[in-house]
Amino acid sequence: MTDLDLSDSFGEIAPRFGLSRPAGRCFGAIWRAAQAPSAEDLVDQLGLSRSNISVALKELREAGLIQSARTPGSRKEFFVAPADPWELARLVLGERARRVIGPARDQLAALETRSADPRAAALCEVLDAVAGHMSALSRLTPEALATQIDPARSAPKSSGKKKKKKADKAAT
Repeated sequence: MTDLDLSDSFGEIAPRFGLSRPAGRCFGAIWRAAQAPSAEDLVDQLGLSRSNISVALKELREAGLIQSARTPGSRKEFFVAPADPWELARLVLGERARRVIGPARDQLAALETRSADPRAAALCEVLDAVAGHMSALSRLTPEALATQIDPARSAPKSSGKKKKKKADKAAT
């Protein structure tokens, strides 16, 4: 898979996570880059306009998915993204809770206030629980998140030998 294939794939996936296609393409290029790219590097690599790149970088920074870094003696910003996919999952969970679940819950709470509809109140409770769970997951370390989502990651490896339980010994 080439860097451009990855960037294009991220561009296709990005709207599903609440990001624009250009932001997804930029993220793919930054995440895969061996050397942290500058905005000019992204313009050259992706063929997007400088203004599209600037808006996409701002979007990615606000979502906490990238950070900028400078080299000593240079005014040029270079962009980096966490390499660990579980760190990315953690960041996306927190951002989605903030940008999607929170506003949806607020809108339902306003509806409940205006209409006194018990269904809106029940849905608000569900969204509160979902937001709380997503927020708790986003506060975990990447390793703890991986274990929480995929418990098989933390299962101790069996040595192949079975141990007898104490109850078995007492019965004999």
